[in-house]
Amino acid sequence: MKFNLEGLTVYFPYEFIYPEQYRYMLELKHALDARGHCLLEMPTGTGKTITLLSLITSYQLAHPEVGKLVYCTRTVPEMEKVLSELKELIHYRERYLGEGAAPILALGLSSRKNLCIHPRVAEEGSRESVDAQCRKMTASWVRERAVSDANVELCDFFEGHERAGSEALLPAGVYTLHDLRHFGRKKGWCPYFLARHMMAFANVVVYNYQYMIDPKVSQMVSRELERECIVVFDEAHNIDNVCIEALSVNLRQQTLDAAGRNLTRLSNAIRRMKETDEARLRNEYQRLVQGLVSQGALRGGEEWLANPALPEHIVRETVPGNIRRAEHFINFMTRLLAYLRDRLKVQQVVSETPPTFVANLEQLVQVDSKTLKFCYDRLSSLLKTLEITDTEEFIAVQLVADFATLVGTYAKGFAIIIEPFDSRLPHIPDPVIQLSCLDASLAMQPIFSKFQSVVITSGTLSPIDLYPRILNFNPVAIQSFSMTLTRDCLCPVVVTRGADQVPTTTAFEMRSDPAVVRNYGRLLVELAAVVPDGMVCFFVSYLYMDQIISKWHDMGVLQELMQHKLIFIETQDVVETTLALDNFRRACDSGRGAVFLSVARGKVAEGIDFDRHYGRAVVMFGVPYQYTLSRILRARLDYLQETFQIKENDYLTFDAIRQAAQCVGRVIRSKADYGMMVFADRRYQRHDKRDKLPGWITRHLKEAHLNLSTDMLMHVARDFMRAMAQPYDRGAVGQSLLSEEAVNALGAAQEGQCMMEVG
Repeated sequence: MKFNLEGLTVYFPYEFIYPEQYRYMLELKHALDARGHCLLEMPTGTGKTITLLSLITSYQLAHPEVGKLVYCTRTVPEMEKVLSELKELIHYRERYLGEGAAPILALGLSSRKNLCIHPRVAEEGSRESVDAQCRKMTASWVRERAVSDANVELCDFFEGHERAGSEALLPAGVYTLHDLRHFGRKKGWCPYFLARHMMAFANVVVYNYQYMIDPKVSQMVSRELERECIVVFDEAHNIDNVCIEALSVNLRQQTLDAAGRNLTRLSNAIRRMKETDEARLRNEYQRLVQGLVSQGALRGGEEWLANPALPEHIVRETVPGNIRRAEHFINFMTRLLAYLRDRLKVQQVVSETPPTFVANLEQLVQVDSKTLKFCYDRLSSLLKTLEITDTEEFIAVQLVADFATLVGTYAKGFAIIIEPFDSRLPHIPDPVIQLSCLDASLAMQPIFSKFQSVVITSGTLSPIDLYPRILNFNPVAIQSFSMTLTRDCLCPVVVTRGADQVPTTTAFEMRSDPAVVRNYGRLLVELAAVVPDGMVCFFVSYLYMDQIISKWHDMGVLQELMQHKLIFIETQDVVETTLALDNFRRACDSGRGAVFLSVARGKVAEGIDFDRHYGRAVVMFGVPYQYTLSRILRARLDYLQETFQIKENDYLTFDAIRQAAQCVGRVIRSKADYGMMVFADRRYQRHDKRDKLPGWITRHLKEAHLNLSTDMLMHVARDFMRAMAQPYDRGAVGQSLLSEEAVNALGAAQEGQCMMEVG
């Protein structure tokens, strides 16, 4: 349909639109008009992606001054889904606009591993090894050497891309990663470098969060993006944790040992270069004297390393004199490494702020914070000067340099925690230095200040008012939308006790109680007998899931469960879990039915949908709190209390409930879908927990479905499944669907109301 939204012509590729999609577009348009940021929560299964794409691409069409749409997703499948929906939208828009339609270029950008088409390199296992193999064939010095030495292997696809030069362009269209690889093979061009090159010309770019949030990556990929861009973070309920991971570094004994070996290799390489090509080292020295700003002019412009977090004013400074010479820098790093090794020999936990750590370092090793700031950049420059291509061998020394730069740059918002062992396994020595970021806003602030509109959206952002405080920004629009349904296809219930009236809970003092374990087992067995096809269960941790499954096996619960459905279990091994999911789906397709046992905060909870018959019920065993004795978490809680006045209990509950909402939301992926959401813990009965669930879940939580025992749950489950089995009118136009005429009438009514208010 094509309709008018407050003067903006919107192209939407479906015949009908949900009322919440219309309201979402309205809020989003207000934020774009105000050139500000917004925070929008919309229920899962209501077409959030197509709503965003329709509104923003229509806005780009009407406002040519608006820049690119940069759409950030968490996973590659999500990226492919966004691009396929955009393909449909553009195809539909062209039917309306005909030949005169403004051409649109949209592409997905991912790592070399996902885009490489070189027959040998593409087969490499890890991302790091693909990157290193690629550089061995594409670095400028390797290509120079190939001119005189025919035995040097080059990448034909990269050479083809280079030969095409400015002619290496993508025609207008929407390109998924598969499309880019196909186009690359056809033309003989490297898809990775082609996508990087075409980013400048694209109207829509879809890539991973890290390309925007992680300073090491964003400096290379997102540096050239203009201020007028519209940045969207989809599925952004965990955005604060992503920010914190991007700016945190852990150093273990193995890392420091490997970094020591790296420094020895670099030292030997410097000595060899002094004997053969001292002029190059001299040139590097001169370049560093001039300052970092000209560092982009390094040979061939290989910007594959970038500093982790240097603010703009520091980048304009020159590299300190004591690390400009290559051998001086290696000596400096060796001293720093010796100090870190010494700090790892602690017998009890030490917690420090970066200024204390740096003061101690200065006193003992005569290393100042200004020199520390430039470690990563100086290492980057040295690796290029020494023409090193096997960068995956140097990850350890890069981590140490990353650590040094962050410690030297930030005085606030970080904690350094040195632990001699993991508190959960106190008898196993495993010393670690953890530089932990405590303030998610440090990673987000540059994004909020650089781009005029940043959209943060997800199906589970409740309580929504906490995000502006954690990320330290002022959204111009903040809204949580409800779900319009023609039938009650959601059935959330809170189970507080077993049939024997013993409370059900994973609270630490009761979780190992045999009565609690047995009640959880009975709940699952009885539910499996009532619910058809697939069921998903989420536990609070891998450790707890292992304990429960072991006890269920001893009690005979698993054997009983197997009579109704097959059992599949998520493990920490990605390949095993993928195989288990595949077989789970096969069991559901064949009519045998299956139960998938999984973990909150795991891979399955974040990215796998259990739509239709794959998920007719989801059970959340317990409240998925973080490990509250973690010293890093304690430091972060103290920081949130001091800086943003967020109480410890408020944050812990908010974090646990958003994870629970994310888990149970896996079963509803469209309005035609249906499923039960079982919150199996007495703590969900309390208002401070329950009220933090998203509104679209609590709206369906009836009084009669609270405080249930397992036998009462069976009555509710039977009634719900029987009701859902009845035929229903999917159309129900007017209640949960709006036609083009209805939307335009709605728009006209709103305009009339505005005129009256102005009058």
